[in-house]
Amino acid sequence: MKQRILLDSKQIDLAITRLCYQLIEVHNDFSNSVLIGIQPRGIHLAHRIHSKLTNILNGETKKIGKGEPEKKTRSASPLISCGNLDITFYRDDFRHKELIPSSTQVSFDIENRNVILIDDVLYSGRTVRAALDAMLALGRPRDVELVVLIDRRLSRNVPIQAKYIGKTIDSIASEKVIVEWKESEGKDSVALLVEKQEMS
Repeated sequence: MKQRILLDSKQIDLAITRLCYQLIEVHNDFSNSVLIGIQPRGIHLAHRIHSKLTNILNGETKKIGKGEPEKKTRSASPLISCGNLDITFYRDDFRHKELIPSSTQVSFDIENRNVILIDDVLYSGRTVRAALDAMLALGRPRDVELVVLIDRRLSRNVPIQAKYIGKTIDSIASEKVIVEWKESEGKDSVALLVEKQEMS
């Protein structure tokens, strides 16, 4: 198989920044909104979004005039809650293959709050369906939205759609999207693996 780079490190950072500003437009200061990354691959994106949101909301500044000090354009934001959600025992294939559970780390209440689920790639939709079941075991949120870095929109098996998308790609089943993160693979990149004959 051959590899084609879809997003490099700089493009990933730009996509995350854009996603953050889209989230801010809807959720303002996140006083009633929480972030939950889907284990195992969505947690890196969730933590990146959490960090950038915190920096934007607490650190935006602007110049008042020549020679004058910068002034913050936003007041300090409350702490944004961010957690990790394990979906292992909610997957529809967990009885058919050996799966290693991760950990759920949600130290906040989701009851009647806006939950923003985060994953790296939206493919068949089955992972997100499992995440919805796992999340509902923790409480009944007011609203649920989905953020993904990559949407493979032609590959859905269940009716799941992301509200916030970093990049949409059209790919066939024989192709594979590989997302790498500095935290786990030592670099940031998104690549598409394709059969050699498709590249010719």
